[in-house]
Amino acid sequence: MQHHRFVLGAALVIAAPMFLQGSSAASARQRQAPAGQNETIIVLRPARVFDGDAVHDGWAVRVKGERIDAVGVDASVSAAGARVIDLPSATLTPGLVEGHSHVLLHSYNEASWTDQVSREGLALRVARATNHLRATLQAGFTTVRDLGTEGAGYADVELKQAVNQGIVPGPRILASTRAIVATGSYQPKFIAEWNVPQGAEEADGVDSLTRVVRDQIGRGADWIKMYADYRWGPMSGSRPTFSIEELKLAVETAKSGGVPVAVHSNTAEGMRRAALAGVETIEHGGEGTPDVFKLMAEHHVALCPTITAGAGPWPPVNPESPANQRKRASFKAALDAGVTIINGSDVGTFPHGENARELEAMVAYGMPPAAALKSATSVAARVLHMENQIGAVKPGLFADLAAFDGDPTKEIAALRRVRFVMKNGTIYKQ
Repeated sequence: MQHHRFVLGAALVIAAPMFLQGSSAASARQRQAPAGQNETIIVLRPARVFDGDAVHDGWAVRVKGERIDAVGVDASVSAAGARVIDLPSATLTPGLVEGHSHVLLHSYNEASWTDQVSREGLALRVARATNHLRATLQAGFTTVRDLGTEGAGYADVELKQAVNQGIVPGPRILASTRAIVATGSYQPKFIAEWNVPQGAEEADGVDSLTRVVRDQIGRGADWIKMYADYRWGPMSGSRPTFSIEELKLAVETAKSGGVPVAVHSNTAEGMRRAALAGVETIEHGGEGTPDVFKLMAEHHVALCPTITAGAGPWPPVNPESPANQRKRASFKAALDAGVTIINGSDVGTFPHGENARELEAMVAYGMPPAAALKSATSVAARVLHMENQIGAVKPGLFADLAAFDGDPTKEIAALRRVRFVMKNGTIYKQ
């Protein structure tokens, strides 16, 4: 374990100098200064502010240190000696949230999942991940929930530490470590005689699930990620894996540690079991039915739809393919049922930094642009239990802010035109 940490730390330190883009050595020192010291005051003056709920023309935002200090009309937030940053024609929003990331994967167009998990070493994957963190932050996403290291152990926890300690810049990371799968249901698989490391951690039954959930929390997991279904057994397609009782046990065990549970599920039965077990989010939901989405709404289970997951482009080459029609129909059913939607794209299956394409997809499939933007700000913060830290532009919250040319509440594609990024009061892009 000590050797593992040395290699990881070395990879991070080597990569660090290339990341201090948009911030000076002085601002890096400021991030590490004790609270209350060297608190620079910055006033941001965009054309409009989306505060996580509504758009306000002519508003400005005052930042003091790492937090938002005041919000309102320009005259009310001005301060003597403040650094003023004008952002004409831009909309200032809370820093965006990516609800389903894999920072230790890179696009499947570059290398298959199996090759990444079985052929790429930890130091190589961490080196790539530092680039992924930078690209994500530069795209205006200041918080990510990373749902599984896919064979890279607990590297997400140490990457989180590296960001928090100012070694590399990146978004806030909610780590889930290895993810949990039922025995025999995950990959990579080779010949039957080979027992190879898997892309997640296997657990079954009372003793095993309890131990694994507790162990992952003990190693730094902020969320527990489970697979309620997967491709296994003699028949094609995904099938449920864990029973309701197993899922309930995992949820109850995690809850004792103050940790919520997210569940990968595409099948209607897997989704039904997960909702009844009390999980907080269901990832993907591609085969969800109106009845299942109604159940999710009743049990206050949020959906992270990952419409654009995979290596293909967005918009898709064939938008009317059966797969895309199924995605559109299931997403519409979730909207019609009133399910809470948290933005999440499964980025890592496609290039990091292109996260905004998921929001474009949700709008293309029927979600109003303002609602989509909420799914990546105030709604996401609430689902992730971070509403007292991020997700809105209001005094007291962390100064995680982004500005985009145009108005994304009217034209969601404006999220591609990033003008300004701030996290914790430090400017990373201007």
